[in-house]
Amino acid sequence: MKIQIKRAQHYGMCFGVHDAIELAREESSSGPMTILGDLVHNESVMSELKASGVEVERNVGSLKTQKVMITAHGASEKRVELVKARGHEVVEATCPLVKYAHRSVFKLVNKGYYPVIIGKRGHVEVTGMTEDLDEFTVIENQDEIPLIPLNAKYGVASQTTQPIGKVRAIVDKMSSLFNESEVKFIDTVCRPTKDRQQAAEKLALECDVVLCVGGKDSNNTRQLMVKSQQLGANAYHIQGPEDVHAEWFRDSKIVGLTAGTSTPMEIVDKVELRLEEIVREIDNSPVPAALHA
Repeated sequence: MKIQIKRAQHYGMCFGVHDAIELAREESSSGPMTILGDLVHNESVMSELKASGVEVERNVGSLKTQKVMITAHGASEKRVELVKARGHEVVEATCPLVKYAHRSVFKLVNKGYYPVIIGKRGHVEVTGMTEDLDEFTVIENQDEIPLIPLNAKYGVASQTTQPIGKVRAIVDKMSSLFNESEVKFIDTVCRPTKDRQQAAEKLALECDVVLCVGGKDSNNTRQLMVKSQQLGANAYHIQGPEDVHAEWFRDSKIVGLTAGTSTPMEIVDKVELRLEEIVREIDNSPVPAALHA
């Protein structure tokens, strides 16, 4: 029986990442430019930009070009002001939804709430959300709630690409454990992420195998893989067609395909072409004699 290939309803590059890449191409065409950190967590995109002469630097003190771009993941005001103070021209490529997350955190802090950020500790977006704060706690899961110091008022926000179900579960657990404190939650998980997560969950329930396409450092792609596995599918985080292996699909009826927010559509298309090649190979392979009995 022929293996069916299904794409998730929502997948691939979101508007914030797309706009940041286009801005980088436009700005770099008029002269040397440095991106402060990875513009997106996708090696093929970053390789293309580097090939066109764009430099990448993570240390503000090592910047050499006049023009410096802030990534789609955003940066703290402290970091941006440091770049400007060193005489550089700042090109702002922060996703508008990341900016909303920053404003939400400051709104909570200004109202006297102790800030708790749900996200991946050390991730560039989380660093940008917290670097301007005097005090805060970052937690990655419910087990880390005890790390939060006692306070009368907690303000909770999250990295924009966190699974919304996980975020709400953490907020509920905090409300239960800190039942004498006020826990105020502002939902900063972006709509493209929610749509992609819901579509991936639906896909995982329908498929034997799910391929999640994205850069190796893409946290949201990794989250898609983890959720698909939790729902019973054999899920794999791959970067491109070269990572797809035929043995994954020999006992499969339906194979699903989704992708993270920084994955170009052309890479997803190439993965699907490779999948189609593998399906043809499997369908045309000789059937063992024992299966004819």
